[in-house]
Amino acid sequence: MSCHETHELIHGYVDGELDLVRSMEIEEHLRDCHACTQSYKGIRSLRSVISDGALRFDPPANFERRLRSTLRRESEPQRRSIILRWRWVLVGTSLIAAVIVIWVVAGIFGRPSTGDLVAEEIVSSHVRSLMADHLTDVPSSDRHTVKPWFDGKLDFSPPVKDLSQQGFNLNGGRLDYIGNRRVAALVYQRGKHSINVFVWPSSGAAPINEKASVHQGYNLIRWTNAGMTYWVVSDLNLAELQQFAQLLQESQALS
Repeated sequence: MSCHETHELIHGYVDGELDLVRSMEIEEHLRDCHACTQSYKGIRSLRSVISDGALRFDPPANFERRLRSTLRRESEPQRRSIILRWRWVLVGTSLIAAVIVIWVVAGIFGRPSTGDLVAEEIVSSHVRSLMADHLTDVPSSDRHTVKPWFDGKLDFSPPVKDLSQQGFNLNGGRLDYIGNRRVAALVYQRGKHSINVFVWPSSGAAPINEKASVHQGYNLIRWTNAGMTYWVVSDLNLAELQQFAQLLQESQALS
């Protein structure tokens, strides 16, 4: 993708309006082009400033009292003139406030939530692993081979479970990058469907019970358990993916 094409699409990319293929093309271009990367950062910074609640205008609490007091001290002609001027001030102020409010609201509701941003990264990583035929760095169905492989490569030890007896075969694992940190990606197989399980330490926030969602046509399930965050993604139907997630959580509880 050229710089010209990137400049035409960068605002749609920042707003999350592009499809997965276009987004991946822009991400690849941004990795190699410093100028476009700076433009992207500038747009993100502008959105952050616009979303700042400090831009909101609220009239002073004594605004009405001061206005009435001023009007009473003036003669009738002057009073009419002042009223007219204040009306225009109020109209102008209201318009400015309305524009700012609309701007701020548009920024708030138009900005993807943290969960949505992580979901986008999860799906993108899942798709890239399939397109590049790079599902595993350590191809193995033996969890005692997969788990030790991560030693020294991550600052945590991901739990690796064998669910082959339940119909979900372990294919191996790999390193991935989600939310600006290295994570473990465990790969399972159900028939012709690959399942990516992304694991990393949780942030210490309140535990998250199992939540299912659909993003760009892929089913996702996430939860936290024992200080770890889990995201499961696949094109497998939701019922079987939920079965897999439940088996994974039960096996963790028995550990």
